[in-house]
Amino acid sequence: MEQTPIAAKSVSAVMGKTIYPKPYAAVVQGRLKRKLGDVFELTNFGVNLTDLEPGAASALAHAHSRQDEFIFVLEGVLTLVLGNEELTLNPGDCYGFKAGTGVAHYLINRTEAIATYLEVGDRTEGDEVTYPQADLKAVQINGAWTIAHKDGSPY
Repeated sequence: MEQTPIAAKSVSAVMGKTIYPKPYAAVVQGRLKRKLGDVFELTNFGVNLTDLEPGAASALAHAHSRQDEFIFVLEGVLTLVLGNEELTLNPGDCYGFKAGTGVAHYLINRTEAIATYLEVGDRTEGDEVTYPQADLKAVQINGAWTIAHKDGSPY
């Protein structure tokens, strides 16, 4: 199948789209995530071009059991919350999150301007995501995410 280059910003996305149930979905209402890897039918890893409006977060604080993640800031300034530490990320900065460390992380835009970053993650089957500050857990089965309470009961 022959592909042609695309303008990344032309990929459609829905502001605030998430698998999080209420009330957690509100955290990402100012996030616009363009799933670039899906456009090219990538199966081993995903690539997202993400915009965060002022005050918006990338996700709830979370840690993956099996999937590595990588971010690269293109525009704006972001705060990386990494466990109990906060780091400032400027355009050109990057950071990687090794799976299985248990260190929860997320990005937040504490500025008055939109921030844009690339997010790359692998799609290892059987990944489990823990959310230390929320009554959530996520499990990836056959490429789809299932969300439940920490005790395993469904939402």
